[in-house]
Amino acid sequence: MATSVELAAMRRAIIISASGLGSTSPNPAVGCVILDAAGRTVGEGYHLRKGDAHAEVNALTAAGEYAIGGTAVVTLEPCNHHGVTPACHQALLDAKVARVLIAVMDPTSRGEGGASRLRKAGLDVETHVLEEEALAVLGPWQASLSNQRATLHLLVQTDGTGLPIAPTQAAHTEIERQRDVHDLVVLPDGSVEEGRAGSHGSAFQAPDHPVADEPAHALAMFTDAGARTVLLVGPSTLSQLLLSTATADRLTLIHPIPEPSQLASAAPASALIPDRYTLSGICRVGDHLIISVERR
Repeated sequence: MATSVELAAMRRAIIISASGLGSTSPNPAVGCVILDAAGRTVGEGYHLRKGDAHAEVNALTAAGEYAIGGTAVVTLEPCNHHGVTPACHQALLDAKVARVLIAVMDPTSRGEGGASRLRKAGLDVETHVLEEEALAVLGPWQASLSNQRATLHLLVQTDGTGLPIAPTQAAHTEIERQRDVHDLVVLPDGSVEEGRAGSHGSAFQAPDHPVADEPAHALAMFTDAGARTVLLVGPSTLSQLLLSTATADRLTLIHPIPEPSQLASAAPASALIPDRYTLSGICRVGDHLIISVERR
């Protein structure tokens, strides 16, 4: 069973893994912390982009010889295959760590997984450590694999009655906050931008033409680009179609603060929360409510 020190290290690994959001796709955002034999943190790292070193290698590089006999704490099962970079499970073996803690198992493992290979080599391996917490970062990537398409996040500004309106400064502020953790941003006119320009490097190519209003064509375009997460800014025909078919995974609504007393019919709940979606969070920013909605 993981110790309190190891659990703290896993939470640190989860936190730093988020540094790779918006740049690692189609790879996942992964973090790793190395503890020495005495349980002291001696190295940490995260994956930045496809083609660059994985989290385990970056953490082991920082730890150096202090990793010998120590523990690797990693948010995703170390890969078992040699792709653009060498297999991470082999890097852990070469570093002579004694124990590995894993939060989420890798659904892309080819044949025998990295955890199994580490166990066969004599390492102590513990899996599913703080898995639900790690999914705060890995969840959209995992959903993308499961759904075989990019995870879709719609952002729409509404008027006081709940009807979509053209984005104002309040929406643009939220768009800029959200775009950093998405691979692509689709604007109301269909134009497509990389979430953070140049963040993915040469392994990723944002579409250079507008997205079609037809959902199947749009989803295929996102897949071809290698995108795992897409932010779509409404109002647009595409965003409405994705909502009406419950294809969108998440919705952020930017809604004006209402008067303390008004007719209930002025802003019906049905105009804000679409069918097959549920309220998951809400906060106030300036003179607007930022409402988070998830697909059931």
